[in-house]
Amino acid sequence: MTRDLVLHDWVVAGIALASGCAAGLVLRALMKWLGKHASRTKWGGDDIIVDALRTIVPWAAVAAGAAVAASALPLIARIRGLVDQSLTAVLIVIATFSAARVVAGLVQSVAASRTGVAASATIFVNITRIVVLSMGVLVALETVGVSIAPLVTALGVGGLAVALALQDTLANLFAGVHILASKTVQPGDYIRLTSGEEGYVVDINWRNSVVRNLSNNLVIIPNGRLARTNMTNFSRPEQKLSILVQVGVGYDSDLDHVERVTLDVVDSVMADVSGGVPDHKAVVRFHTFADSRINFTVKLGVGEFSDQYRIKHEFIKRLHRRYREEGISIPAPTYTVSLQQDGARALPSLPQVPHQWVASSEALADPRR
Repeated sequence: MTRDLVLHDWVVAGIALASGCAAGLVLRALMKWLGKHASRTKWGGDDIIVDALRTIVPWAAVAAGAAVAASALPLIARIRGLVDQSLTAVLIVIATFSAARVVAGLVQSVAASRTGVAASATIFVNITRIVVLSMGVLVALETVGVSIAPLVTALGVGGLAVALALQDTLANLFAGVHILASKTVQPGDYIRLTSGEEGYVVDINWRNSVVRNLSNNLVIIPNGRLARTNMTNFSRPEQKLSILVQVGVGYDSDLDHVERVTLDVVDSVMADVSGGVPDHKAVVRFHTFADSRINFTVKLGVGEFSDQYRIKHEFIKRLHRRYREEGISIPAPTYTVSLQQDGARALPSLPQVPHQWVASSEALADPRR
């Protein structure tokens, strides 16, 4: 201390500190006003930036007021330097948290815009946040005079032990990074594993992949297993896909008429039902002479995987109704069984199946039968 403290020093320091606090409140209200205007824009990045500035700007004003108050006091050089270092470190920590929030929010916004879903892959968000926070903490420690070289060396040596102890966790971490970097699976895709699990990918975090099946239950799959298994991605290379429906008509049907009617029904379903593809080119292919009917395949288009159930449901209803109106039969399998009278030999037992049985007139005329 170069001289004694007087009342004037305390008044000036108090005014400086109060001014900093008042400026912080005003700036906080200003940031809130900017946040309302930013929420009206289409770009989500301005919301993230304003939200981060809402934290750092008021605290920066308070720290500036504290710095002015400290400079107004007759402090010795060592204490003044300690105060300046402490305030600088506080600002660095606040700026680090704000920067981590901004960068993580931008990464999440970019990931969501590319995947087209609100939920995003949090693995990149968490890695980005950890990197930014680590760098900020190291800079803050260096600012207050703490040497970070021994700390970095200790972290390097201890990292080997941690890596050996967390082999499975690290394997899942790098598997998740590999899955997202290779773009084989992205949040929002519908996948089916060879082990039977299927559903929409909700999130890929540092350890697990979260899949929501059609019954709205969550299936948790380790990233390492997801990277090793065989899977079908129904959303790649595009979400639109084709489904096949098997149909059969009687042998007495006019196949050209059947084809025209079926294509007309497909076109109506594609145009009217939600999930259909209006520009889908309907296809009918006859392929089998079966026992009691001619079988063919109808190709339908759906917007994405879960739409196929609605499309099939409506197509079968409309096709059945239209076939009845047009007089086109969809026969059930029919068996003709001939029963002959033979006293020396017992009749073989017949299987009980729900089909139509036609007996010969000789057996029906015999009262012993």
